[in-house]
Parts: sequence; C-alpha cells; structure tokens
Amino acid sequence: MSDQNFGDLLGGIGFGAAMAEGIIYGALLLLLLLLLLFYLRKLFFQKVEALTNIRVERAMKVKEKALRIRSGLDSETVGMTGGREKVKSTKYKSVTVLFADIQGFTKIVEHLNPDSLIDELDHFFFRFDSIVEKHGIEKIKTIGDAYMAAGGIPDKSRIHSVKMVLVAMEIHDYMFALRAGKIEQHQDFWELRVGVHTGPVIAGRVGRNKTSLDIWGDTVNIASRMESSGVPGEINITGTTYLLVKSFFVCEYRGKMPIKYKGEIDMYFVKGIIPELSVNGEGKEPNELFHIRLQHIRFSDLEEAIMERLEKELPKDIYYHNVKHTIDVVTQAEIIARGEGVSEEELLLLKTAALMHDTGFILSYEKHEQSSIELAREVLRRFDYSEEQIGQVVELIEVTHPKAKPVNKLQYILKDADLDYLGRSDFISVSDHLYHELQEYNGKMSSHEWNKKQFDFISKHKYYTETARKMRQVNKDKQLEKLKIMTQVNAKEDA
Repeated sequence: MSDQNFGDLLGGIGFGAAMAEGIIYGALLLLLLLLLLFYLRKLFFQKVEALTNIRVERAMKVKEKALRIRSGLDSETVGMTGGREKVKSTKYKSVTVLFADIQGFTKIVEHLNPDSLIDELDHFFFRFDSIVEKHGIEKIKTIGDAYMAAGGIPDKSRIHSVKMVLVAMEIHDYMFALRAGKIEQHQDFWELRVGVHTGPVIAGRVGRNKTSLDIWGDTVNIASRMESSGVPGEINITGTTYLLVKSFFVCEYRGKMPIKYKGEIDMYFVKGIIPELSVNGEGKEPNELFHIRLQHIRFSDLEEAIMERLEKELPKDIYYHNVKHTIDVVTQAEIIARGEGVSEEELLLLKTAALMHDTGFILSYEKHEQSSIELAREVLRRFDYSEEQIGQVVELIEVTHPKAKPVNKLQYILKDADLDYLGRSDFISVSDHLYHELQEYNGKMSSHEWNKKQFDFISKHKYYTETARKMRQVNKDKQLEKLKIMTQVNAKEDA
C-alpha cells in the first residue's frame, strides 16, 4: 500500500469517527430535548389541572353562596328517620291559595261516559299545571273536579298574590276558549269558579312512599269559601288579597262574606289588568311596565336575602365594605337616579347593582368585583331578571372597580353613589374604617401616608352627575381642606 493510500485510509477512519461522534452527541442532545419537553409538558398539565381545580372549587363556592342567598338557609340538610327523609312542617306567614272548581260538573257527568270524563279532566288539569309552573306557583293537589294551588311556598316572595291572579286569569282565558268551541259544536261546556285568599299556612310533606306538599290552616278554608261563593267565569278574591294586588288589577267590590270565627270579610271580583299595565290597554295581558313594577317588589326579597348573607358571612375585619356601606350605596344610587330622571327599569338595575356590587367579599377579598359578578349571574336568574338585565347589572358592577371609568349615565350614577362618602360630613370616620380594613388586607401604612394618599385621590376625584355635584361637591371641598391640614401637621411631626 502506498503512503498516499495509507493516508487516505487514515483520513477516512478519522472522518468516520468524527461522524459517529457527531451522531452520538446529536442523539444525546435530542434525548435531552425530549426529556425537557416531557418535563415541561408535565409541568404544564399539572398547572392546568391545578387551575382547573381552583376554578371548579370557586364555581362550587359561588353556587353554594348563591343557594344560601336564594333559600335563606345556612344548610340544606334534613333529618333522617328509618332510612327516609324526615321533613318538618313549616309555618309561612303569607301564602296565596287558589281553589278552582268546575261548575255544573254533575250535569255534565250525565252526558259523558267515564273514559271521556277522565280524559277531559286530565286535559284541563294538565293545562292548569303548565300555567302554574310558568308563573312559579306550586300545585298542591286535585280532588275530583277541584284544583288547588299555592303561591309563596316553598320559595318565599312578596309577589305571589299578583302571580296567582295572573294564573287565575290565564286559566279562565283557557276555559273561555274551550267554551266558545263547545258552543259552536252545540255541546255542553265546562265553567269554572275560582276563589283566592292570602294568609298564613302550615306546609309539610304527606305520604310514605311518594311524598307531596300539602298545606293546612284557615287560609285554605277561606280560599275554599271564596270559590264556593263565587260566580262561574269570575275570579273571587278576599279583601286581604285585594290590598296586595290593587296596584296591578282593576277590581270590583261585591260585598261581605261571613266566615265562622273570623267575622265578615270583603270580597272582590278581578275584572282585568290596569290598562296602563296591559298590552294595548286591553287589560288582558301584562306589558313590560307591569313586569318592571313587579320586579321592584321582588327586589325587596332579593335585598332581604343579600343583607342576611352579608350580615352572617362577611369577615369581621371588613370594616368599610360592610352592610352599612351596601345600604349607603343602594340609598344614594336611588337618590341620584331619581335626581337624574332615570326610567323605572334603569332604577331597578341601578339598585340591583348597588346591592350586589360588594357581595364578592363573602368569597374573597382579592378581585371581589369578579366574585360579585359571578354571584349576580347565579342569583338574579332566580329573582326574575332577564339575561339582558343581568348583563347590564354586570356592567354596572364592573364600573365600581377603582380604576374603571364610567362611560354612560347609569355608570356615572353608580360610580357617584359608591364614592358618595367623599362629600359627606362623616367622611373622616368612614375613611378611618377603610384605612383599618386596608391595614388588615394590604399591608401596613402609616396614618401620614394614608392621609396623603386620600388627599391625592380626592384632589383628582370628580363627581360625574349634576345631582351628586349639587349634593356633595361643596362638602367634599371642605373635607379636602381638612385632609390638607392633617397632612401638613403629619409632615411637621415627622420633621
């Protein structure tokens, strides 16, 4: 072998070794990259799982708080006896009871075979069931040709009397339509008497295998008397119910009815919805204004439920964002709103947002606005708010964030209501409560630093509405002067 060939051979061997070494290094590098990717992927999915668990836990907490707000209960547990749920009877202070009974039932039975009779009754009661369910009324039972329903149980509300009259009107409309068809075909038709009364009842579950809700008390008996003393095609209500529904319905006084151990009670026929609150003024169908005014009454139920939860569940070291602050904001939102001439629906939305804007503190201090929004979405659907209304309430709650800028009239009003205390005579004491709260949650701050921070904030702050400026601007300027003096005193003391 020549020297040249030998050198070429050595060169080839060296090149091959270098190539092999490069392949090994490349494989090792690839392996390291794969291990790193596997580790990063594992970390990613662990983080995703942790975030998912946090969100699921948060959603469950929101639902739990929302349930307590809606139910007014601290727990959903019931006693157990012999493997079965034991449900105690409950006394309700105000329930509206409806009795409906078919007039001339005996006469119609003579002309119908049993199968047709049962089919027709089933058809009637199925339609009645759908009507009461639509209006949030509880069906109690049917007894032969009689139908019984109650409003205000198991969920308490202030609007059950109005809802029950709407139910009675819709049932009558259905029966009138059937009667018209029967008359055309020269057939016997069914007529209905309806009696309604509002008062206290005892409610409980009856039955062993399949329990059902039942109610007892004088209110039930009086409602039954209203039905039996009524007139076919009319809705006969007591004076007690009349006082609760007279703002929504036209009623005709028809005299007194003697009731054993109760004396005489007034009776009224419901003739229709007040024209202003009905579609086309015809008195038959409720219009948008009807529903808005009903929501204003329902708001009192929501307010009672929210205040109860805040009192029970707000941490004790929430010195500023407490029940008093919520009451202040709701009150001022209404005062400013009326001064700014908002509509009835806008007033409802403002008061609702003011009521809900700090509910998030029962879940967490950080990002409480978002928690308030989540609670609002869960709770308001159960209090007859539409999705559009809930969306508007959410936008209003968002603007209560310190850095949020209002962009429309309603947002201006709520922003001014939330910071109304800046122009009040009790500003210093309220400000002290906020200072102590922030000391608990946002770290220590000297009183000098706090006064300076407040002075800077108020100097830049402005009220957005003319109403708020007229009420608070002069006094706010006075508070600013007090802060300025306090800041100067603090500065001298530090020097």
